[in-house]
Amino acid sequence: MEKQLLFILSFLIFTSCSSVKSTQEAINNGNYDGAINIALENLKKNKTKKGNQPYVIMLEQAFVKANSKDLAQINFLKKDNNPESIEIIYGLYANLKNRQEIIKPLLPLAILDEDRDADFKFVNYDNEIIATKNQLSDHLYQKAKELFNSNNKLDYRTAYTELEYLEKINPNYKDVRSLMEIAHQNGLDFVIVSMKNESEKIIPKKLEEDLLNFDTYGLNDFWTVYHGRKNREITYDFSLELNLRNISISPEQVKEKEIIKESQVKDGLKYLLDENGKNILDNEGNKVQVDKMVNIRCYLYQFTQLKTAKVVGRVKYIDLTSLQLIETYPIESEFIFEHIYANYKGDKRALNKSYLDLVVLKVVPFPTNEQMVYDTGEDLKERLKYIINQNKFRN
Repeated sequence: MEKQLLFILSFLIFTSCSSVKSTQEAINNGNYDGAINIALENLKKNKTKKGNQPYVIMLEQAFVKANSKDLAQINFLKKDNNPESIEIIYGLYANLKNRQEIIKPLLPLAILDEDRDADFKFVNYDNEIIATKNQLSDHLYQKAKELFNSNNKLDYRTAYTELEYLEKINPNYKDVRSLMEIAHQNGLDFVIVSMKNESEKIIPKKLEEDLLNFDTYGLNDFWTVYHGRKNREITYDFSLELNLRNISISPEQVKEKEIIKESQVKDGLKYLLDENGKNILDNEGNKVQVDKMVNIRCYLYQFTQLKTAKVVGRVKYIDLTSLQLIETYPIESEFIFEHIYANYKGDKRALNKSYLDLVVLKVVPFPTNEQMVYDTGEDLKERLKYIINQNKFRN
């Protein structure tokens, strides 16, 4: 028990020393906010604990150094007078305020050796934050409006991003929400999806309809809309073609397999005899009876109906603006029809449950070639969906 307590005490001392060292290293490396976070986490547990005194001192030091660093950068950026720096300045002022807010709940913090409280000079940055936020809002608004003059979808997407950030920091600023809707609509890519049958085999009409029913794919994302049927009012940006190049269907096959099963089963009772052929009696003088076991055999004839369909094709990505082929991807799907049934000759008591289940089944009609091709569709659809998800037109 004493050894265990000694181990725990040693571990706590080591952990504490390691944490203090990490805090000091963070200060030495200029990671002042990192040092502040480590110190605060330890002080939250017990701010009056004597062993936590180093964190109070380092917190005081890191706070001063972090504020000096941020204020120096703000002064430099203001002198540089670059509109693109407004967002950085806004972020720095927000950091200055947040740094104060996370320390306030722990105050006061006493430095015992110096018989004083740690000194944190707090400043009200609200006016600077509001002024900078207004400057940033105007800058982001004008920047987005300028991007609207472009006829480029990617510029509209950039404009949307700027407006989205503006809405976050300054909700309902001017007509930002309506501009976001305009930017979104103008930044959308429309993709028309089509299917071409180059296999010289007839495919079911319903299969084509299912493959082009993109409402069931769940593929539309924020910037991309897929259509399986062309809308004449829309100018499409890209084309996705599913070309079926080969459809093969195997002959109908029936495979037969004979299985012999043997077993011992109870077949009534018999009198137990001794080595002389006389009946063995129990304590009451009655003849002893035992189970009569017999060997049985059953011949199982298992039939497997088998038919397969395989569809091979490729998916083509085409830029409709330049009429250039972007990329092609192979696609392949297979459907296997398999039905197993059986009959038997002999004593079916020799069969286990799995074989007995087969015996009750009968031969079924083979699916038509058309049905086989159609049944490949669900797998083909999933493979097409995977290709599209993995290969977006624009990231």
